Amino acid sequence: MIDLPGGGLSPMMVNESRRSRAHFDWQLMLLVFSLAAFGVLSVSVATFSVTSQAEDTLLNYIVNSYYGFRQAIFFFVAFVVVLFIAYFPYEIIRRRAGLFYSLACSLMAFTLITNGAQGVKAWTDLIWGYTIQPSEFIKLACIIAVAKSLETDVQPLSTLQSWIRLGTLLGIPCGLSLAQGEMGSMLVMVFIFGIMMFFGGARIRVLVSVVAVGIIGIAILYGYMVATGSDSYRLERILSFVDPSLADASASYQQTNSKIAIGSGGLTGRGTFVQGAFSQLDYVPEDWTDFIFASIGEAFGFVGAFMVIFVYLLIILRMLYLSRYTVDRFGQLTIIGVMAMLLFHVFENVGMATGLMPITGIPLPFLSYGGSNLVTNMAGIGLVMNIVKNRNLATMNGLATNSPYAPQTGTMRKWAR
Repeated sequence: MIDLPGGGLSPMMVNESRRSRAHFDWQLMLLVFSLAAFGVLSVSVATFSVTSQAEDTLLNYIVNSYYGFRQAIFFFVAFVVVLFIAYFPYEIIRRRAGLFYSLACSLMAFTLITNGAQGVKAWTDLIWGYTIQPSEFIKLACIIAVAKSLETDVQPLSTLQSWIRLGTLLGIPCGLSLAQGEMGSMLVMVFIFGIMMFFGGARIRVLVSVVAVGIIGIAILYGYMVATGSDSYRLERILSFVDPSLADASASYQQTNSKIAIGSGGLTGRGTFVQGAFSQLDYVPEDWTDFIFASIGEAFGFVGAFMVIFVYLLIILRMLYLSRYTVDRFGQLTIIGVMAMLLFHVFENVGMATGLMPITGIPLPFLSYGGSNLVTNMAGIGLVMNIVKNRNLATMNGLATNSPYAPQTGTMRKWAR
């Protein structure tokens, strides 16, 4: 063992741990792509048309489904994205985090001048009818920007300078999301920020204060939007969640039918591509996007829904494990940020499909239809793979200041132990 002047261990000692070795994490890769492949099937089941044949091959079902076929294309694009980011130079990601953040914010600002759907200006047209949603990409950009800021800030939010720097990093994308009508994306980023602050060493009482101020601020802003009539449909959704009798019946229609569809699946489900199913008769609007979990529950039953949640749990735990044995603070916190992003999406989406959470329009990672969301989530996985694959590089460059084998401070110290 070789001691360093600061009391830590040498990079040689760090690399002796099997758990902290650099590697391509096939376990995480297989879990994620298994879900994504299942997502192509689920989208095809959800969009099974009344005009489709009762008996056909699985490939034909996917090809004949407009959204299923496009999701299959997104699946292959996502595969390329994962490999590209996993093998992208790690040092460029770490050192140019601010540049990626600025580009993502600029792209979000650009969408404000494009045509929006249902009052939400969150999509930018590409070609051949495809669009992108920059509010998805900003989540990853925000994660690496905050991780870069926390790289040398062992106790965030402890000084005025830290408050201004981190508050600005969060405030700009949140403000742009609100301007686009994307309340859900803002909530995701706030959750990611809070989790990264917790694992980054911020004091608990400071985080509690931030949460309290944030809730008050959001309540005031939301109250103003409702009072001016600019957000009445979201108010109806919240009222329908609290007490359906207080809101218009149409506000609870989607969630009510979602619960019926899930319940109709029973233990093992009604099967895929079934004539007369809720999903096939379009009783659950948008059941191939935000409410894909309703189609999964109906087609595959409790067993299928449980397995999906179990795979998500394995993915979350795997990322926690990888972050636990990642040597540099930037990489460690980036993995935590990606984990938090997926965790919030899963919790909120499954919750709103089962009536446990209000409807926010947040998709289910790897399963819901949508290229921007799938590519963003896969890009996050690519980031995790890149960090784990370059652990030795981080150690050689002297970045292992927050390794589990080195002295720790704050929350990160307790997490590492």
